[in-house]
Amino acid sequence: MEFVPEWQVPTDAPDENRARMESAQKPDGQSAQGTKTKPAGEHIVGFIDLGTNSIRLLLVRIHANHSFTVLSEQKETVRLGEGEFRRNLLQPEAMRRAGLVCAKFAEIARSRGADQVICVATSATREAENRSAFVRHLKRVAHVDLRVISGKEEARLIYLGVASGANIGGKQTLFIDIGGGSTEVIVGDQQQYRFLDSLKLGAIRLTGMFFRTEDTGPVTSAKYARIQRYVRTRSVRTLQRIRQYSIEQAIGSSGTVMNLAEIAVRLAHKRNLVKGDVVTREQVRAVIDLLCSLPLEGRREVPGINPDRADIIIAGAAILETLMDELSLSEIGVSERGLREGLPIDYLSRTDDAHLFDQSSFRERSVLELGRRCGFDEPHARNVVRLAWELFDSAKELGLHHFGEWERELLEHACLLHDVGSFVSYTNHRAHSYYFIRNADLLGFDQTEIALIANVALFHHKAFPRVKHPEFAELDKNSRAIVRVLCSFLRIAESLDRSHLGAVAHAALRGSDKKSVVLEMTPVKDCHLELWEVRTHEKAFEKVFGRQLEIKTLAVAPAAAVS
Repeated sequence: MEFVPEWQVPTDAPDENRARMESAQKPDGQSAQGTKTKPAGEHIVGFIDLGTNSIRLLLVRIHANHSFTVLSEQKETVRLGEGEFRRNLLQPEAMRRAGLVCAKFAEIARSRGADQVICVATSATREAENRSAFVRHLKRVAHVDLRVISGKEEARLIYLGVASGANIGGKQTLFIDIGGGSTEVIVGDQQQYRFLDSLKLGAIRLTGMFFRTEDTGPVTSAKYARIQRYVRTRSVRTLQRIRQYSIEQAIGSSGTVMNLAEIAVRLAHKRNLVKGDVVTREQVRAVIDLLCSLPLEGRREVPGINPDRADIIIAGAAILETLMDELSLSEIGVSERGLREGLPIDYLSRTDDAHLFDQSSFRERSVLELGRRCGFDEPHARNVVRLAWELFDSAKELGLHHFGEWERELLEHACLLHDVGSFVSYTNHRAHSYYFIRNADLLGFDQTEIALIANVALFHHKAFPRVKHPEFAELDKNSRAIVRVLCSFLRIAESLDRSHLGAVAHAALRGSDKKSVVLEMTPVKDCHLELWEVRTHEKAFEKVFGRQLEIKTLAVAPAAAVS
């Protein structure tokens, strides 16, 4: 399999999800994890978790009753983040290894009948300046559309995976997941999380910072203390917030935690780790003392250790011990579940029967929380959603676009958030809205979806999106087309409620002739302000759809007609 070093060529970062964006418009409405899914009975889905240290495959059969059965689990250590964190560049050899493993895992999934292969990437990929080239490489060699997720979204998926496999009940639980590039911390119970965060602390990242290749001897107490000081400094704000909660128990996940627990149980009880085991802080300290006393080759021989982790386990152990010390955790349970197991649960939460799941409203709840924190005019925002949907649906009937439920949902979120920037100042509030949306860590969304929502909100008024605008220029060609169409509907819908008084009950686009389209407005009260405002969008509408926009006001409808 030939590997072409595309990362040497300057690229636009948002190209990373072009194929996923294109697949979102297929007739069956299915795309990568960002869309609503419509499983028609039993089918198979493959989930690939592309982490900083390892790549994992989970192959599941989705049943008609919205449960799932695990068919296969695969894991391969590829060290994607090896050598990356000094310059934020994925290394060529690491990219090659990851491409080969992803291609093999995707082949396994498809050979078993998977009709979807959903692939997500975490810390190493999201921080890499050359991630767009890496995403295109995976598309070429593995035929997968990679979804790059934020740190808090990673934490949310980890919570879903771990909490769904543990008997937590109503106990306030601290979840700690130590990965290769980041450590995710969550506070929550069986039903919901209350706190999510992602720390730039990981076993590979810290090993690269504090150890050179030739450092193969025992680790001195001074060096270990330096690692702990760094962990303490980088996590101080997160620790302060966690201390506000009354933590009743802690659960650790990921390979680092599992491996440390395995060694601890072997040392203390002379047996293998079993489900339900907990590890005390004193046992963790005993493991660390042993590992630090040994050279690298000696660490590889420690009972219970994964030899492939021997070079990075001390850095990972420093993260765990420091967090336990700072939060006064006397013990920690362990879970073999994580992000990979959270993916099918998140997938099911996006089906048409999402109401069956407690976690079904992450996306909507995340959007509404941002809007409410910014004091948005919620009745106005919801009215704009209703009008924009009527325009979207009627335009589709006319053949003006061929977008589906995924784009319709993004339009909804952009409508809800288009004015949140007014929290800072109404002057240039479009730009403020864009900034809030891009930086709010909306949960349940990947980076491409967030960029689309932010751009639609940015161009809902005044300037029409052009390549000269840097926010629009960073999108790929297909994403730009989506933004132009969706922002056209938002611009008109927002104008139809210009007064924030619900003056227009309904709006729809109707066919006239090949050169024009009629916008039919059904008012419930005087709407001269709205009518005047809509006319300012006639030229922009023609640019997007190639049709002139004619406006027709129907008879005034009774107020009850507004739904």
